[in-house]
Amino acid sequence: MSERSPLPKDPSGLLRQLGIISATALVVSNMIGTGIFTTTGFLAGDFGRTDLVLYIWLLGAVCALLGAFCYSELGVNFPSSGGEYVYLTQAYGPMWGFLTGWVSFFAGFSAPIAFAALAFSDYLGYFWPGLKQANAQFTVGSGDWTFKVGGAQACASALVAVFTIINLFGIKLVAPLQNFLTATKIAVILGFVFFGLSAGTGSWDHFSMDTARTTTTPLASQFAISLFFVYVGYSGWNAATYVAEELKQPARTLPIALAAGTGLVALLYVGLNVVFIYAVPLEKMKGVIAIGSLASASLFGPAVAGIFSALMALSLVSTVNAMVTIGPRVYYAMAKNGVFFQLAARVHENWRTPVWAILAQGLCAMIMTFTPFPSLFFYIGFILNFFASMSVASLLIFRKRPGWQKLRVVSFAYPLVPVSFLIVGIWMTLFGLTLRPFLSAIAILTVLTGALVYHLWLRPKGAGV
Repeated sequence: MSERSPLPKDPSGLLRQLGIISATALVVSNMIGTGIFTTTGFLAGDFGRTDLVLYIWLLGAVCALLGAFCYSELGVNFPSSGGEYVYLTQAYGPMWGFLTGWVSFFAGFSAPIAFAALAFSDYLGYFWPGLKQANAQFTVGSGDWTFKVGGAQACASALVAVFTIINLFGIKLVAPLQNFLTATKIAVILGFVFFGLSAGTGSWDHFSMDTARTTTTPLASQFAISLFFVYVGYSGWNAATYVAEELKQPARTLPIALAAGTGLVALLYVGLNVVFIYAVPLEKMKGVIAIGSLASASLFGPAVAGIFSALMALSLVSTVNAMVTIGPRVYYAMAKNGVFFQLAARVHENWRTPVWAILAQGLCAMIMTFTPFPSLFFYIGFILNFFASMSVASLLIFRKRPGWQKLRVVSFAYPLVPVSFLIVGIWMTLFGLTLRPFLSAIAILTVLTGALVYHLWLRPKGAGV
């Protein structure tokens, strides 16, 4: 498939300006963030065993890498912005393409942006306790949907607003900022791992210290449910596909960015979890959101821990910016093809950005900061797992087409790579429906609402599903 010219023929369209480094930076920034900085405390209570905590992060890494390989082949053959929207439209029809964009707006970007912003507030809570979610001034509801209003929500909303505004002014402004934030994020994590293991006052004995579980769910079933948390931690391995229309030489850039970004993040995640356990026994981790602050305080004392808490908060800023950048490109691609609200297709004549899509996403993310933290985790993971599985399944259809470009890594023992990813995805979905029926129902309702919107307002006359 031939490369497009550096500038699109449509003068109102997007520009091909992103190289391998910027594309990889988007993948890394979109992946590293909320999950790794908040999940291990929940996993400690779920499993009560250090080996299972590490194994589930390794399994998540394998799944993410398998997905990245499949998406690389899809992206090479469909080098246009939109990611899953493009793949599902081509494979299953326009309604499914619309649905993946619809759920991306809520579960793929707005909710994770809110999630990362809330985690940012919790890390700042090391200095100002009023910014921690646990210290919210007002609480409404109970159980899965306990809504909180306080300093954490105000701080998170302000962060989302700032980066929403910055992203209005063009990707040339955002890309250097993102590269800087990504470099800072990686440096913080590498420094934390290196100094934590070489100079921190931890103990390897922690790896043999189990603790009482906080749930009675059998371990095999709990592993599937907890994998949703890890899945959210690794989500973002497909980030570069969403800006494929703005990549230089996408056939070369996209596979390298996806594989390199995912592999790097997997190594960093495992290293971080080793340090967390080295720093703190599982008993003290259980239920802690700002796990990095807890670990750094144990390793280095309160003075140095303050520095690391601030740097980890800065790392979460990178995650917010990456998702604020990527999400609107999905809505833009859909609207451009007539299957989303037309405001999302409007590109500012000077800034060359989809301004209305950026603003709508920012507003939705700010509203979602009032949603309970664990419920956001499961909601995001359930929906993203389902649509990622649908996209990987589409590869089994596309490979039968003449002229389809096949990547060697996917062709090895074919269909081992896509089928392995699908087996894990189906396993997670079935256990999610069984063990978290209410939250699963909310996720399914999101999809059904999207289908209703499509059929009532956006479906072209005479079009199929």
